[in-house]
Amino acid sequence: MQRDFLDPEGYVAQTGVDVGILRTTIGPVRRLLSAARSANVKVVHTREGHRPDLCDLTAVKRRRAAGAGAAIGSRGPLGRLLVRGEPGHAIIAEAAPLPGETVIDKPGFSAFHATDLELVLRAAGITTLWIAGVTTDVCVHSTLRAAVDRGFECITVGDACAAGDPAIHAAMLACISGEGGILGRVMNTDEVVAAWSAA
Repeated sequence: MQRDFLDPEGYVAQTGVDVGILRTTIGPVRRLLSAARSANVKVVHTREGHRPDLCDLTAVKRRRAAGAGAAIGSRGPLGRLLVRGEPGHAIIAEAAPLPGETVIDKPGFSAFHATDLELVLRAAGITTLWIAGVTTDVCVHSTLRAAVDRGFECITVGDACAAGDPAIHAAMLACISGEGGILGRVMNTDEVVAAWSAA
């Protein structure tokens, strides 16, 4: 069985958002990356960001981000917020892609929206996705739901995901497992590493 490991959002910190709690996922994600690479599991990194001219930024998303105090395209210490090519758009060093690993730049929350992710996965014969990253309630869930609708088997690595509010994170994981696993399964890093090692 071919598998895939997704890192939604690439841990891009947004202006005005306390990302301390999100950084708790770095250790588990590093273990997953190491195990995936050792087990020859295809790694796909994703990161949200927009074209420099913001032509792919919808008016609704622009308004919502500005209302939350993080206007997309605004200047900060790491360049323009959520703009491709800016220093702040880079995936953090601790989870950086290796040469040859796929990086999907996405203008929306789902890694499938307006990207060639599905084509990349289908071309590689991948049917199962192992999903980790931030935030559990936005990019992870959006990507997960889109993957389920496309017929992929999905496993969310719970301790390798986080939300700004731990209660929301817990609720999102419970939602995945609800109704007999309607959105797939939740596993922890130890379980995933053991499964990949056994395979």
